[in-house]
Amino acid sequence: MAHDSFLPADDIRTLFSESMSRMYQQEVPQYGTLMQLVAEINEQALADEPALQQRLQETGELDRLSLERHGAIRVGSAAELNMLRRVFAIMGMHPVSYYDLSEAGVPVHSTAFRPIDESSLRRNPFRIFTSLLRLELIEDEALRTRAAEILAGRDIFTAKARLLVAQAEAQGGLTADQARHFVAEVLETFRWHQEATVDLASYQALQNAHRLIADVVCFRGPHINHLTPRTLDIDSVQQQMPTVGIHPKAVIEGPPRRRCPILLRQTSFTALEESVRFSDKQAGTHTARFGEIEQRGMALTPKGRALYDELLNRSRQAPAQADNDAHQRQLADIFADFPDDEDRLRIQQLGYFRYGLTEAGRRQAERGESASHEQDLEALLKAGLIKATPIIYEDFLPVSAAGIFQSNLGGVQHQAYAQNANQAAFEQALGCQVIDEFGLYAKLQHDSARQVCQALGA
Repeated sequence: MAHDSFLPADDIRTLFSESMSRMYQQEVPQYGTLMQLVAEINEQALADEPALQQRLQETGELDRLSLERHGAIRVGSAAELNMLRRVFAIMGMHPVSYYDLSEAGVPVHSTAFRPIDESSLRRNPFRIFTSLLRLELIEDEALRTRAAEILAGRDIFTAKARLLVAQAEAQGGLTADQARHFVAEVLETFRWHQEATVDLASYQALQNAHRLIADVVCFRGPHINHLTPRTLDIDSVQQQMPTVGIHPKAVIEGPPRRRCPILLRQTSFTALEESVRFSDKQAGTHTARFGEIEQRGMALTPKGRALYDELLNRSRQAPAQADNDAHQRQLADIFADFPDDEDRLRIQQLGYFRYGLTEAGRRQAERGESASHEQDLEALLKAGLIKATPIIYEDFLPVSAAGIFQSNLGGVQHQAYAQNANQAAFEQALGCQVIDEFGLYAKLQHDSARQVCQALGA
């Protein structure tokens, strides 16, 4: 089959993300309300800050702003995770970073499947935060064995989905018609099923061990548990959710509000209580699915991330604040030690930047005038020939993810598990190594710097 007859992976990813959004809006109507609220707040933020709109336009962020940013799914076995890797590869999504959530009391470890090259990120940055249940963290041996037996007896993928994955791998892609069938079949893995695969007693036993364990183990499929639009003003979304009938979680996760946003801030609305029918015909309810919102800032270097983690740990040692306003004030006081202007962040090498020619730089390059070979990036910046723009953070924060999970699992806090990170075991289940996020950002920065220096002969 000719290669040019295949639908590009970026287009398959967009087809999938749009189909997922329509399905989730039907299953969780509040998510549609949330999307409308976010769209209105984004429109107001752009109207209030023309400079922000111009920057987003120049960096390609504006066109992708309205697209769904990420979803999350939790699987129960190595085989399920491995198959998901193959599914997402067809959509141009690759596993980036390893996240250990067990240290925050959630018995999973995770990765994020996402596009990794700049052109694909601009087309559609959709990503799926994917968690694997760690059965070894269930202390009760009998319950652990029972959970493994339940998981071994299910197949979360349709037979047609498996066939199409194998076909795509064999022929090197999918035609447009095959891609539509592929998306429809894969979507069944993410669909909510009201019928549990276990009896009520088994469900309650697993739920008592941890609510997330019951969510992963007791259903035909893992079901998407949230979708997340991106906002430009998460504080306004948090404040306005109650005005449209949505109850937000108590506090926004991540760093405080800053002039120069860093990493990722997240909040969500409380998970829905949904009717469930168990295998012994008894009725009950299950709480797991919710809506989330995120605001993304600058990607940090390892040095910047170390400073962020240090300040975050300091904030977690402080007494918890009951409301978001008090929580944000406390965070802001602690994060006063983190520079909050782009020049200092760049010079101190705390964040990653993309370099581009200014209008003056383009004119000079077009005239063929070379800059001095002694001129470095800082000299070119001071000369007004190039500009530096923060690179957006495309990944996640384990403490924030755990905080979102916990707030939507009944609010019960769990102590950290004795065993923590086990990246080698996760990668063995995955079937490959995860990609280092810092390497991706460093390459983006390096490539952009090389291009402007070549253009100017510096």
